[in-house]
Amino acid sequence: WGLLGGSALVIGAAAGYAARIPARLVALIMAFGAGVLVSALSFELMAEAHARGGLGATATGFALGALGFTAANAWISRRGARHRKRSGGLQSSEAQAAGSGLALAIGALIDGVPESIALGVGLLEGKGVGVATVIAVFLSNLPEGLSSAAGMRRAGRSPGYVFGVWGSIALASGAAAFFGCAVFRRFPPEVSAATLAVAAGAILAMIADTMLPEAYEGAHESSGLVTAAGFLVAFALSRLAG
Repeated sequence: WGLLGGSALVIGAAAGYAARIPARLVALIMAFGAGVLVSALSFELMAEAHARGGLGATATGFALGALGFTAANAWISRRGARHRKRSGGLQSSEAQAAGSGLALAIGALIDGVPESIALGVGLLEGKGVGVATVIAVFLSNLPEGLSSAAGMRRAGRSPGYVFGVWGSIALASGAAAFFGCAVFRRFPPEVSAATLAVAAGAILAMIADTMLPEAYEGAHESSGLVTAAGFLVAFALSRLAG
């Protein structure tokens, strides 16, 4: 399931690298994906974390996830990955910032792995994977790969680099989901609850730091409405699947 969700990054990257998609459309797709993720972390991850471990474990995990992502994002941003999800000409080339290629790859990993771990942890009670969560991850990964790959192309990155990065992240997503299921089954419910909340906190910080700026820059006032539409679609899917 983690690999399925991660595969959307490769599909989106292929579209973003090969096609000349208008910047406004990329921004609107990014806004929709942000709304989808906000809904998933609200009604799937946080609700499940609270049900398993209570408010204390959930709040602690959420705060740690947000703090951890913010610190990691600040570190890689200083090394050339600040605009890793931007489709325009803001991404740094290797000539402009030495080491920015590695920073971009690390940034993509930091962005994508928390949600995959959450998918694995979500299987621990034996109820099967949350279909709405998988759909939310898939729908949100499409615009991430699309926008970032378009920016990588404009920054002069080679096809081998672009698809190597996103293919590796897709594989890492599958491994992270397996890790979440295999490792955290050995721990008490409070630990798995905190882990889900860590993922939720990291995802929300990622949305605010990397997805919404791209959405607003390209779509301006329309980005809020499209983000709300993504939220509503994901919410409806979660209710129907439940």
